[in-house]
This record gives sequence, C-alpha cells and structure tokens, in this order.
Amino acid sequence: MILLELFITFLIIGLFTFGGGYSMIALIQSAVVEEHGWLTAQEFADILAISQITPGPVGINTATYAGYSAVIAEGYPTAVAVAGALIASLAVLILPMTLILIVGRWLLAHKDQAPFSRLFPILRLTVVGLIAAAALQLAPDAFANASSGPTLTILDTDISIVSLLIFFVVFTLSVIPRKQFHTATLDLQLLKSPITLIILSGLAGLLIYGF
Repeated sequence: MILLELFITFLIIGLFTFGGGYSMIALIQSAVVEEHGWLTAQEFADILAISQITPGPVGINTATYAGYSAVIAEGYPTAVAVAGALIASLAVLILPMTLILIVGRWLLAHKDQAPFSRLFPILRLTVVGLIAAAALQLAPDAFANASSGPTLTILDTDISIVSLLIFFVVFTLSVIPRKQFHTATLDLQLLKSPITLIILSGLAGLLIYGF
C-alpha cells in the first residue's frame, strides 16, 4: 500500500539526509519523482514553492506536501492523503530525532577534537553540493512557466523571460551586502529579508500569471 511505501521511503530519506532542510530536497525529489513516479518534476517544483511560503522547516514542509500529493496522484481520497502527509512528516523525523537524542550530547562535547574538527568542513561542502544539485534539477521546471509573456530557448527548454527576471532580482537583493542597503534617508534592509522577497515574488507572480 502507498502509505507503507511512503513511510519506508521517508524513513530512509530522514536517515541519510545530512544537513536537513534544503539538502533533504534532492533526496525527496529523487524518491517521489524519479524512483516512484508519484509526482512530476513540475508538481514537485510547485510543492517546493508552497513549502517555502508556509511556516516551518522547508524539508519537513516538503515531505508533508509530497506525502499528501503522492497519495492524491494515486487516486486515493483526501482522508487517505492527509494520513499520507502525516506519515511522511513523521517518518522523515523519527530516525534523525532519535539519533540526535542519543549522540548529540556526546558529539557536541567532542566536535573540536580530531577527526571531527576535520570532518565538519567536508560535511558542509557536501550539504552545499546537495542543495546545488536540487537547484539545478528544479531550475528547468521553475523557469519554464511560459504561460504568459516572451520566452527564451536555452538547452532545448523554453524559459520564461519574466520568470528569469524575477529570479535575478531576488538573487541580487539576497547577495548584496547588508550595509549597501543603508541610504541617507531610508533604510532598505527590509528588502533583503527572505520573508519580504517571498511575499513580493508571490505578488509579482499573481499579477503577471494569475490575472
């Protein structure tokens, strides 16, 4: 049954996800899109967008929405889909929480000792690589919203120029050093806030594509 498959799938994802959050996205996408085919790449990209604008950790939110949507895609009723969302969320948390409770205190006490002091920089690079891999895999479906406006063909993919512009504006505002937002008359640091950027992007998408 799909609920058992969801439980086992997200249990494994939780066990082998190092870094949590965004690093979990690549594993969830690989499982629900490529391995099981529960969702299309476009549906997963939409789920990730919803997970970003709802409260809570992005990895857990993605697991919740993916579990719900996977059950719906298989033709089950909403009540079963809600169970799928709960199962996916709990399964992805059980083993990491258990391991943290067991080894967390010991690990914090020894994190500055060899070989742990040399291990963490490598793990950080690994997490960055996982996040980058997820971003590259999602990019074609995220940018290919050609329902409105002109498009640009890149690597045989029709890219919405409007979506591309929104991306570059958000990216630029995110990476500009915070001190650059101070002016003589106005403090524009609010524009650098992820919350502000998400809200403004959502409004832009609603105005451009929704109407």
